[in-house]
Amino acid sequence: MKILVIDDDVKICEVIKLYLEKEGFEVVVAHNGMDGIAMFKNEMPDLVILDIMLPKKDGYEVCRELRKISNIPIIMLTAKGETFDKVLGLELGADDYIVKPFDPKELIARIKAVLRRTQGEVNDEKVVIYPNLTVNLTTYEVKLEDKVIDMPPKEIELLYFLASHPNKVFTREQLLDHIWGYNFVGDTRTVDVHIKRIREKIEKDKYPWKIKTVWGVGYKFEI
Repeated sequence: MKILVIDDDVKICEVIKLYLEKEGFEVVVAHNGMDGIAMFKNEMPDLVILDIMLPKKDGYEVCRELRKISNIPIIMLTAKGETFDKVLGLELGADDYIVKPFDPKELIARIKAVLRRTQGEVNDEKVVIYPNLTVNLTTYEVKLEDKVIDMPPKEIELLYFLASHPNKVFTREQLLDHIWGYNFVGDTRTVDVHIKRIREKIEKDKYPWKIKTVWGVGYKFEI
């Protein structure tokens, strides 16, 4: 899982990055609000740690902007400890609020708690489960109504990636980068072909989920 830290204090960012990477998270960092929003759109993190007192755009503005485009969990980590600040942060859409100075171990516990609430239990096995559908990237196995579906690796990886981010829209270019890699030589039709094959194998009208085409943008796993 990838975490974006938006904080202008370089030392705090280094401490957070060190502790989170020990826990197995991937960490990316931005030191001002404008860069934070841009990095969010490029990196597509699973969670954001957000300071309030930031250059260019403060944390309240950043939170407001991010909530316009995503429901990804946001934890505010700030020296502003007044009740008014906490209430405002939570009302703007933050999922948790931690006041500096903080204990890194508590921060990690809060991150895992928020991720459990929003994405299910965090564990080492890469598996997503929906009604009648299980996609296990650890074993490269897809089950539909407990029946194993024959799929090549790239189809499984693509399905897993979309299903791991329910209701989030990805462009074809983003899917190419994540599944095939930045150095892939090919065009976006590769994604379309793989989506078509996946749909043929698993989609039925009776299921409460589907891979939806968002015209002019890309695809999402809709539940």
